[in-house]
Amino acid sequence: MGPPSSFSGRLSLHIRTHGTNGASVAYRGASAHLPTGTQSRPTHSIRQQLASYLTLSKPRLTFLMVLTTASAYSLYPVPSLLLPGATGSPSLSALTLVYLTTGTGLCSAAANSLNMMIEPEHDAKMSRTRNRPIVRGMVSRNGALAFALVTGTLGVVGLYLGVNPTVAFLGGLNIILYAGVYTPLKRVSVLNTWVGAVVGAIPPLMGWAAGAGQRATSTGDWKELLFSPDATGGWLLAMLLFAWQFHHFNALSWTVRHEYRYAGYRMLAWVNESMNARIAFRYALLCFPICWGLSAVGVTDWSFVLTSSVVNVWISHAAWRFYKLSGHRGSARGLFWAGVWQLPSLLVLAMAQKKGLWESSWSRLFEDEVDYEMLDDGNDDCPRKEEGSANGSLRPID
Repeated sequence: MGPPSSFSGRLSLHIRTHGTNGASVAYRGASAHLPTGTQSRPTHSIRQQLASYLTLSKPRLTFLMVLTTASAYSLYPVPSLLLPGATGSPSLSALTLVYLTTGTGLCSAAANSLNMMIEPEHDAKMSRTRNRPIVRGMVSRNGALAFALVTGTLGVVGLYLGVNPTVAFLGGLNIILYAGVYTPLKRVSVLNTWVGAVVGAIPPLMGWAAGAGQRATSTGDWKELLFSPDATGGWLLAMLLFAWQFHHFNALSWTVRHEYRYAGYRMLAWVNESMNARIAFRYALLCFPICWGLSAVGVTDWSFVLTSSVVNVWISHAAWRFYKLSGHRGSARGLFWAGVWQLPSLLVLAMAQKKGLWESSWSRLFEDEVDYEMLDDGNDDCPRKEEGSANGSLRPID
Protein backbone atom coordinates (compact mmCIF):
# COMPACT_ATOMS: atom_id res chain seq x y z
CA MET A 1 0.00 0.00 0.00
CA GLY A 2 2.86 2.37 0.69
CA PRO A 3 3.15 5.06 3.35
CA PRO A 4 0.51 7.76 3.68
CA SER A 5 0.91 10.60 1.23
CA SER A 6 2.85 13.63 2.43
CA PHE A 7 0.01 15.68 0.97
CA SER A 8 -1.82 15.45 4.29
CA GLY A 9 0.95 17.37 6.00
CA ARG A 10 0.11 20.43 3.98
CA LEU A 11 -3.47 20.37 5.25
CA SER A 12 -2.45 21.87 8.58
CA LEU A 13 -2.35 25.19 6.76
CA HIS A 14 -5.49 27.31 6.61
CA ILE A 15 -7.28 27.04 3.27
CA ARG A 16 -9.39 29.93 2.08
CA THR A 17 -12.59 29.37 0.14
CA HIS A 18 -15.71 31.31 -0.80
CA GLY A 19 -18.92 31.21 1.16
CA THR A 20 -22.37 31.25 -0.36
CA ASN A 21 -22.39 35.04 -0.44
CA GLY A 22 -19.10 35.23 -2.28
CA ALA A 23 -17.15 36.32 0.79
CA SER A 24 -13.88 34.66 1.68
CA VAL A 25 -14.15 32.24 4.57
CA ALA A 26 -11.26 30.49 6.27
CA TYR A 27 -11.36 26.93 7.52
CA ARG A 28 -8.70 24.67 8.92
CA GLY A 29 -7.23 21.53 7.40
CA ALA A 30 -9.25 18.39 6.98
CA SER A 31 -7.83 16.71 10.08
CA ALA A 32 -9.41 19.42 12.23
CA HIS A 33 -12.88 18.24 11.17
CA LEU A 34 -12.46 14.57 12.03
CA PRO A 35 -14.37 13.05 14.95
CA THR A 36 -12.31 12.77 18.13
CA GLY A 37 -12.34 8.98 18.03
CA THR A 38 -11.05 8.95 14.48
CA GLN A 39 -8.26 11.40 15.24
CA SER A 40 -7.05 9.34 18.20
CA ARG A 41 -7.24 6.01 16.41
CA PRO A 42 -3.90 4.73 15.05
CA THR A 43 -3.58 5.58 11.38
CA HIS A 44 -2.46 2.08 10.42
CA SER A 45 -4.95 0.09 12.50
CA ILE A 46 -6.59 -2.64 10.46
CA ARG A 47 -10.02 -1.31 11.24
CA GLN A 48 -9.11 2.19 10.10
CA GLN A 49 -7.45 0.95 6.94
CA LEU A 50 -10.48 -1.15 5.99
CA ALA A 51 -12.79 1.80 6.64
CA SER A 52 -10.57 4.08 4.55
CA TYR A 53 -10.50 1.72 1.58
CA LEU A 54 -14.25 1.22 1.85
CA THR A 55 -14.64 5.00 1.68
CA LEU A 56 -12.58 5.03 -1.52
CA SER A 57 -15.38 3.09 -3.18
CA LYS A 58 -17.97 5.80 -2.34
CA PRO A 59 -20.36 3.23 -0.83
CA ARG A 60 -23.59 5.18 -1.36
CA LEU A 61 -22.82 5.89 -5.01
CA THR A 62 -21.74 2.28 -5.55
CA PHE A 63 -24.96 1.06 -3.93
CA LEU A 64 -26.93 3.21 -6.36
CA MET A 65 -25.07 1.68 -9.30
CA VAL A 66 -25.75 -1.83 -8.02
CA LEU A 67 -29.41 -1.01 -7.36
CA THR A 68 -30.05 0.28 -10.88
CA THR A 69 -28.24 -2.69 -12.40
CA ALA A 70 -30.24 -5.22 -10.39
CA SER A 71 -33.50 -3.38 -11.12
CA ALA A 72 -32.93 -3.52 -14.86
CA TYR A 73 -32.06 -7.22 -14.60
CA SER A 74 -35.30 -7.94 -12.74
CA LEU A 75 -37.32 -5.95 -15.29
CA TYR A 76 -36.07 -7.93 -18.25
CA PRO A 77 -39.02 -9.83 -19.82
CA VAL A 78 -38.59 -13.56 -19.32
CA PRO A 79 -39.91 -15.84 -22.10
CA SER A 80 -42.07 -18.84 -21.22
CA LEU A 81 -39.08 -21.07 -21.97
CA LEU A 82 -37.52 -19.94 -18.68
CA LEU A 83 -40.62 -20.32 -16.54
CA PRO A 84 -39.89 -22.66 -13.60
CA GLY A 85 -42.60 -25.28 -13.36
CA ALA A 86 -42.61 -25.20 -9.56
CA THR A 87 -43.73 -21.60 -9.25
CA GLY A 88 -45.14 -20.68 -12.63
CA SER A 89 -43.61 -17.19 -12.33
CA PRO A 90 -40.87 -15.66 -14.48
CA SER A 91 -37.34 -15.76 -13.13
CA LEU A 92 -33.74 -15.42 -14.26
CA SER A 93 -30.64 -17.03 -12.82
CA ALA A 94 -29.96 -16.03 -9.21
CA LEU A 95 -26.30 -16.94 -9.63
CA THR A 96 -26.01 -14.57 -12.58
CA LEU A 97 -27.51 -11.84 -10.42
CA VAL A 98 -24.84 -12.43 -7.78
CA TYR A 99 -22.06 -12.14 -10.36
CA LEU A 100 -23.75 -9.09 -11.89
CA THR A 101 -24.19 -7.11 -8.68
CA THR A 102 -20.79 -8.06 -7.27
CA GLY A 103 -19.00 -7.24 -10.51
CA THR A 104 -20.82 -3.94 -10.89
CA GLY A 105 -19.97 -2.97 -7.32
CA LEU A 106 -16.29 -3.78 -7.81
CA CYS A 107 -16.13 -1.79 -11.08
CA SER A 108 -17.78 1.17 -9.37
CA ALA A 109 -15.31 0.94 -6.48
CA ALA A 110 -12.40 0.99 -8.93
CA ALA A 111 -13.72 4.03 -10.80
CA ASN A 112 -14.37 5.97 -7.59
CA SER A 113 -10.96 5.11 -6.18
CA LEU A 114 -9.24 6.41 -9.33
CA ASN A 115 -11.35 9.55 -9.14
CA MET A 116 -10.13 10.29 -5.61
CA MET A 117 -6.56 9.43 -6.53
CA ILE A 118 -6.49 12.00 -9.33
CA GLU A 119 -7.76 15.11 -7.53
CA PRO A 120 -6.93 15.22 -3.77
CA GLU A 121 -5.53 18.77 -4.01
CA HIS A 122 -8.83 20.02 -5.35
CA ASP A 123 -10.93 17.84 -3.04
CA ALA A 124 -9.23 19.57 -0.11
CA LYS A 125 -10.81 22.88 -1.16
CA MET A 126 -14.40 21.70 -0.79
CA SER A 127 -16.28 20.98 2.41
CA ARG A 128 -18.06 17.93 0.94
CA THR A 129 -14.81 16.25 -0.18
CA ARG A 130 -12.05 17.44 2.14
CA ASN A 131 -12.49 14.47 4.50
CA ARG A 132 -11.79 11.87 1.83
CA PRO A 133 -9.12 9.28 2.74
CA ILE A 134 -6.35 10.51 0.43
CA VAL A 135 -6.87 14.13 1.42
CA ARG A 136 -6.60 13.14 5.08
CA GLY A 137 -3.52 11.02 4.42
CA MET A 138 -5.22 7.81 5.53
CA VAL A 139 -4.49 6.18 2.15
CA SER A 140 -1.67 6.98 -0.24
CA ARG A 141 -2.16 7.54 -3.93
CA ASN A 142 -0.27 4.32 -4.62
CA GLY A 143 -2.58 2.49 -2.24
CA ALA A 144 -5.63 3.91 -4.01
CA LEU A 145 -4.22 2.87 -7.37
CA ALA A 146 -3.57 -0.67 -6.13
CA PHE A 147 -7.09 -0.86 -4.72
CA ALA A 148 -8.54 0.31 -8.05
CA LEU A 149 -6.51 -2.21 -10.04
CA VAL A 150 -7.55 -5.10 -7.82
CA THR A 151 -11.25 -4.23 -7.65
CA GLY A 152 -11.43 -3.27 -11.31
CA THR A 153 -9.77 -6.49 -12.47
CA LEU A 154 -11.92 -8.67 -10.22
CA GLY A 155 -15.04 -6.82 -11.32
CA VAL A 156 -14.45 -7.09 -15.07
CA VAL A 157 -13.26 -10.72 -14.88
CA GLY A 158 -16.22 -11.66 -12.69
CA LEU A 159 -18.65 -10.08 -15.14
CA TYR A 160 -16.95 -11.83 -18.05
CA LEU A 161 -16.99 -15.29 -16.46
CA GLY A 162 -20.25 -15.07 -14.54
CA VAL A 163 -22.43 -12.96 -16.86
CA ASN A 164 -21.25 -12.36 -20.43
CA PRO A 165 -18.52 -10.48 -22.35
CA THR A 166 -20.84 -7.60 -23.30
CA VAL A 167 -21.60 -6.77 -19.67
CA ALA A 168 -17.90 -7.07 -18.80
CA PHE A 169 -17.05 -4.62 -21.58
CA LEU A 170 -19.62 -2.12 -20.29
CA GLY A 171 -18.22 -2.44 -16.77
CA GLY A 172 -14.70 -1.75 -17.96
CA LEU A 173 -15.89 1.09 -20.19
CA ASN A 174 -17.54 2.78 -17.24
CA ILE A 175 -14.29 2.76 -15.29
CA ILE A 176 -12.51 4.45 -18.20
CA LEU A 177 -15.27 7.02 -18.76
CA TYR A 178 -15.52 8.00 -15.11
CA ALA A 179 -11.83 8.11 -14.22
CA GLY A 180 -10.31 8.90 -17.61
CA VAL A 181 -12.84 11.28 -19.16
CA TYR A 182 -15.29 12.68 -16.59
CA THR A 183 -12.77 13.37 -13.83
CA PRO A 184 -10.28 15.47 -15.85
CA LEU A 185 -13.09 17.11 -17.85
CA LYS A 186 -14.53 18.65 -14.68
CA ARG A 187 -11.76 21.27 -14.77
CA VAL A 188 -12.16 21.94 -18.50
CA SER A 189 -15.80 22.10 -19.57
CA VAL A 190 -19.36 22.02 -18.25
CA LEU A 191 -19.87 19.06 -20.59
CA ASN A 192 -18.50 16.95 -17.75
CA THR A 193 -22.04 16.71 -16.39
CA TRP A 194 -23.25 15.04 -19.58
CA VAL A 195 -20.35 12.60 -19.52
CA GLY A 196 -21.10 11.82 -15.88
CA ALA A 197 -24.74 11.20 -16.81
CA VAL A 198 -23.61 8.65 -19.42
CA VAL A 199 -21.61 6.88 -16.72
CA GLY A 200 -24.71 6.67 -14.54
CA ALA A 201 -26.82 5.41 -17.44
CA ILE A 202 -24.62 2.40 -18.24
CA PRO A 203 -25.39 0.20 -15.17
CA PRO A 204 -29.07 -0.38 -16.08
CA LEU A 205 -27.92 -1.25 -19.58
CA MET A 206 -25.58 -3.80 -18.00
CA GLY A 207 -28.47 -5.33 -16.07
CA TRP A 208 -30.61 -5.56 -19.18
CA ALA A 209 -27.79 -7.14 -21.23
CA ALA A 210 -27.27 -9.67 -18.44
CA GLY A 211 -30.90 -10.74 -18.70
CA ALA A 212 -30.81 -10.76 -22.49
CA GLY A 213 -27.77 -13.02 -22.45
CA GLN A 214 -29.86 -15.81 -20.91
CA ARG A 215 -32.32 -15.90 -23.80
CA ALA A 216 -29.98 -15.14 -26.70
CA THR A 217 -31.08 -17.17 -29.70
CA SER A 218 -28.03 -16.79 -31.92
CA THR A 219 -24.45 -15.84 -31.06
CA GLY A 220 -25.38 -13.73 -28.05
CA ASP A 221 -22.90 -11.04 -29.08
CA TRP A 222 -23.09 -7.34 -28.25
CA LYS A 223 -25.20 -6.58 -31.32
CA GLU A 224 -27.92 -8.96 -30.24
CA LEU A 225 -27.84 -7.96 -26.58
CA LEU A 226 -27.72 -4.18 -27.08
CA PHE A 227 -29.14 -3.38 -30.51
CA SER A 228 -31.88 -5.89 -31.20
CA PRO A 229 -35.54 -4.79 -30.97
CA ASP A 230 -35.73 -6.50 -27.57
CA ALA A 231 -33.08 -4.11 -26.21
CA THR A 232 -35.39 -1.08 -26.35
CA GLY A 233 -36.41 -1.50 -22.72
CA GLY A 234 -32.80 -1.46 -21.58
CA TRP A 235 -32.10 1.77 -23.45
CA LEU A 236 -35.20 3.38 -21.94
CA LEU A 237 -33.99 2.51 -18.45
CA ALA A 238 -30.59 3.95 -19.33
CA MET A 239 -32.29 7.14 -20.56
CA LEU A 240 -34.21 7.38 -17.30
CA LEU A 241 -30.97 7.29 -15.31
CA PHE A 242 -29.39 9.77 -17.72
CA ALA A 243 -32.25 12.27 -17.34
CA TRP A 244 -32.57 11.83 -13.57
CA GLN A 245 -28.99 12.86 -12.90
CA PHE A 246 -29.42 16.39 -14.22
CA HIS A 247 -32.08 17.71 -11.88
CA HIS A 248 -30.54 15.75 -9.03
CA PHE A 249 -26.96 16.94 -9.51
CA ASN A 250 -27.80 20.46 -10.70
CA ALA A 251 -29.70 21.06 -7.48
CA LEU A 252 -26.88 19.59 -5.38
CA SER A 253 -24.14 21.54 -7.16
CA TRP A 254 -26.04 24.82 -6.82
CA THR A 255 -25.86 24.64 -3.02
CA VAL A 256 -22.03 24.47 -3.15
CA ARG A 257 -21.48 26.39 -6.39
CA HIS A 258 -18.97 28.80 -4.84
CA GLU A 259 -16.86 25.90 -3.59
CA TYR A 260 -16.90 24.30 -7.04
CA ARG A 261 -15.72 27.60 -8.47
CA TYR A 262 -12.93 27.97 -5.94
CA ALA A 263 -11.79 24.38 -6.54
CA GLY A 264 -11.67 25.04 -10.29
CA TYR A 265 -14.47 22.66 -11.33
CA ARG A 266 -16.45 23.89 -14.36
CA MET A 267 -20.03 23.32 -13.25
CA LEU A 268 -23.11 24.97 -14.72
CA ALA A 269 -24.20 25.88 -11.21
CA TRP A 270 -21.72 28.79 -11.21
CA VAL A 271 -20.76 29.11 -14.88
CA ASN A 272 -24.37 29.75 -15.96
CA GLU A 273 -26.92 29.56 -13.14
CA SER A 274 -29.97 30.20 -15.32
CA MET A 275 -29.00 27.43 -17.76
CA ASN A 276 -28.34 25.13 -14.83
CA ALA A 277 -31.93 25.58 -13.65
CA ARG A 278 -33.44 25.32 -17.15
CA ILE A 279 -31.65 22.06 -17.87
CA ALA A 280 -32.79 20.62 -14.54
CA PHE A 281 -36.41 21.41 -15.42
CA ARG A 282 -36.15 20.09 -18.99
CA TYR A 283 -34.72 16.75 -17.96
CA ALA A 284 -37.31 16.41 -15.20
CA LEU A 285 -40.01 16.72 -17.88
CA LEU A 286 -38.20 14.15 -20.03
CA CYS A 287 -38.91 11.52 -17.38
CA PHE A 288 -42.59 11.46 -18.47
CA PRO A 289 -42.16 10.06 -22.01
CA ILE A 290 -39.37 7.74 -20.89
CA CYS A 291 -41.61 6.07 -18.31
CA TRP A 292 -44.50 5.92 -20.76
CA GLY A 293 -42.17 4.23 -23.22
CA LEU A 294 -41.54 1.39 -20.76
CA SER A 295 -45.24 0.55 -20.92
CA ALA A 296 -45.38 1.01 -24.70
CA VAL A 297 -42.63 -1.56 -25.34
CA GLY A 298 -44.07 -4.09 -22.89
CA VAL A 299 -41.65 -3.80 -19.99
CA THR A 300 -44.39 -2.66 -17.58
CA ASP A 301 -48.17 -2.76 -17.52
CA TRP A 302 -50.04 0.32 -18.73
CA SER A 303 -50.91 1.16 -15.13
CA PHE A 304 -47.28 2.31 -14.79
CA VAL A 305 -48.16 5.29 -17.00
CA LEU A 306 -50.43 6.56 -14.23
CA THR A 307 -48.29 5.75 -11.19
CA SER A 308 -45.06 7.02 -12.74
CA SER A 309 -46.77 10.23 -13.80
CA VAL A 310 -47.73 10.95 -10.20
CA VAL A 311 -44.07 10.72 -9.18
CA ASN A 312 -42.89 12.73 -12.19
CA VAL A 313 -45.45 15.50 -11.59
CA TRP A 314 -43.97 15.85 -8.12
CA ILE A 315 -40.37 16.09 -9.39
CA SER A 316 -41.37 18.43 -12.21
CA HIS A 317 -43.04 20.79 -9.75
CA ALA A 318 -39.88 20.81 -7.62
CA ALA A 319 -37.76 21.46 -10.74
CA TRP A 320 -40.09 24.28 -11.80
CA ARG A 321 -39.68 25.97 -8.40
CA PHE A 322 -35.92 25.55 -8.70
CA TYR A 323 -36.06 27.24 -12.10
CA LYS A 324 -38.40 30.09 -11.13
CA LEU A 325 -36.69 30.84 -7.81
CA SER A 326 -33.17 30.40 -9.22
CA GLY A 327 -32.35 27.90 -6.48
CA HIS A 328 -33.28 30.22 -3.61
CA ARG A 329 -35.88 29.89 -0.83
CA GLY A 330 -35.11 26.22 -0.35
CA SER A 331 -35.97 25.24 -3.91
CA ALA A 332 -32.55 23.66 -4.55
CA ARG A 333 -32.70 21.53 -1.44
CA GLY A 334 -36.32 20.61 -2.21
CA LEU A 335 -35.41 19.43 -5.71
CA PHE A 336 -32.42 17.48 -4.44
CA TRP A 337 -34.47 15.50 -1.91
CA ALA A 338 -37.30 15.01 -4.38
CA GLY A 339 -34.75 13.44 -6.72
CA VAL A 340 -33.46 11.19 -3.94
CA TRP A 341 -36.96 9.70 -3.61
CA GLN A 342 -37.96 9.85 -7.27
CA LEU A 343 -35.55 7.26 -8.65
CA PRO A 344 -36.17 4.42 -6.17
CA SER A 345 -39.90 5.13 -6.32
CA LEU A 346 -39.96 4.74 -10.10
CA LEU A 347 -37.85 1.59 -10.02
CA VAL A 348 -40.00 -0.04 -7.34
CA LEU A 349 -43.19 0.88 -9.17
CA ALA A 350 -41.80 -0.49 -12.43
CA MET A 351 -40.85 -3.80 -10.79
CA ALA A 352 -44.22 -4.04 -9.04
CA GLN A 353 -46.00 -3.38 -12.35
CA LYS A 354 -43.76 -5.49 -14.57
CA LYS A 355 -45.61 -6.82 -17.58
CA GLY A 356 -47.15 -10.21 -16.83
CA LEU A 357 -46.07 -10.27 -13.18
CA TRP A 358 -49.61 -10.61 -11.88
CA GLU A 359 -51.14 -12.39 -14.85
CA SER A 360 -49.99 -15.88 -13.81
CA SER A 361 -51.37 -15.46 -10.28
CA TRP A 362 -54.72 -14.15 -11.49
CA SER A 363 -54.96 -16.78 -14.22
CA ARG A 364 -54.35 -19.62 -11.77
CA LEU A 365 -56.96 -18.17 -9.41
CA PHE A 366 -59.61 -17.85 -12.09
CA GLU A 367 -58.74 -21.23 -13.60
CA ASP A 368 -59.51 -22.87 -10.25
CA GLU A 369 -62.84 -21.05 -10.09
CA VAL A 370 -63.69 -22.14 -13.63
CA ASP A 371 -62.90 -25.78 -12.75
CA TYR A 372 -65.32 -25.77 -9.82
CA GLU A 373 -67.98 -24.03 -11.89
CA MET A 374 -67.67 -26.84 -14.44
CA LEU A 375 -68.16 -29.36 -11.65
CA ASP A 376 -71.33 -27.60 -10.53
CA ASP A 377 -72.61 -27.77 -14.11
CA GLY A 378 -72.35 -31.57 -14.01
CA ASN A 379 -69.14 -32.13 -15.90
CA ASP A 380 -68.28 -35.66 -14.76
CA ASP A 381 -64.89 -35.63 -16.48
CA CYS A 382 -63.41 -33.12 -14.00
CA PRO A 383 -62.08 -33.90 -10.50
CA ARG A 384 -64.04 -32.65 -7.52
CA LYS A 385 -63.45 -32.35 -3.80
CA GLU A 386 -64.35 -35.55 -2.02
CA GLU A 387 -67.39 -35.00 0.15
CA GLY A 388 -66.64 -35.31 3.81
CA SER A 389 -62.89 -35.24 3.22
CA ALA A 390 -60.97 -33.50 5.98
CA ASN A 391 -58.22 -32.19 3.77
CA GLY A 392 -60.33 -31.42 0.71
CA SER A 393 -58.29 -33.79 -1.51
CA LEU A 394 -59.33 -34.30 -5.11
CA ARG A 395 -60.38 -37.61 -6.58
CA PRO A 396 -61.81 -38.53 -9.97
CA ILE A 397 -65.50 -39.35 -10.11
CA ASP A 398 -66.33 -43.05 -10.39
